[in-house]
Parts: sequence; C-alpha cells; structure tokens
Amino acid sequence: MWNVQRLFQNHARELNRFFRRRGHNAETAADLTQDTFVRVMSATSSGSSGKDNNPRAYLHQIARNLSIDLYRRERIVEYVNMPDEEWHRVADATPTPETIVYDRQRLIIIEKALLELPDQTRRAFELHRLEEKTIAEVANELGLSVSRTWTLIKRGYVHLRARLLEVSSSI
Repeated sequence: MWNVQRLFQNHARELNRFFRRRGHNAETAADLTQDTFVRVMSATSSGSSGKDNNPRAYLHQIARNLSIDLYRRERIVEYVNMPDEEWHRVADATPTPETIVYDRQRLIIIEKALLELPDQTRRAFELHRLEEKTIAEVANELGLSVSRTWTLIKRGYVHLRARLLEVSSSI
C-alpha cells in the first residue's frame, strides 16, 4: 500500500507537466492531475493498487488514460463558434417579466378556484394532483370507491379549467 500524500508530493508537478506537454491548458492539467490521484486513492482503498512495485509507472498509466478519455469526450462534443451578435439572438430560457406576472395571476386564480370546490372534491384533487397519489391511493385514503374518486378529481379539473377560461376570455 502506498502513501498517497508522499506520491503526490513527489509526482504531482511531473504529472502536471505531462498533461501540459500533451496539449492540455493549465486548468485542465491541474484537474487531470488531481483526478489521477483520486483514482490512485480509490484503487488503494479497494485493495487493487495496480502495480505495487512501480507506483510512478502506475501514475503515468492512469494519467495517460485520463488524457485519452478527455480527448475522446471533447471530440464527441461539438463546439460552435459564433460572433457575439449571433449569441444575442439565441433564445433565453428565463421567463420574461410579463410571463412571470401572467403565471402568478393564473396561480392566484387556481388557488381561489380550489377554495370554491367542496372539501371532499378539493382534497381528492390535491391528493392526486399535488401529492401525486394514484386514484386508488386517494380512494383508499378518503374511504371512497375508485370510480367516485375519479369523478371528484374530474370535477376538480373541470372547475379549474372553467375558471381559467373565464378569466382568459374576459381579457
């Protein structure tokens, strides 16, 4: 079993230079050096420390494999070079202020519509839709038949949709 701390002190700079010579930038070389020692630590903790008689060769074997793996991954990923003005035309996934306000208004409408439902209907709807329970689980919890539970949940959907359509048609 090797002393990983001593291996790091003796070989980290050497491995970093190895990665730099293979064309990796300084940040990537540092990451790969660290990954090499993480692999050595996991190998020594599991008892399969590779080449017990030559830890330097084992380090370089791991380093070479990590470098090759990274190049393979980078070759699969396609990089796109675009001018800055084109990047500004790429769609932004964050919602606009108008969308945020619209969604909040709809949420308020839904909350009010839920409060308008009879207690048993609201509870069945909330258990199914918000707590993601199956209709059978909701029926069991409320002590109802599955068909009755389905009817209550359907009424909840119909009521909420009617309220949302009411508001959207008045806009």
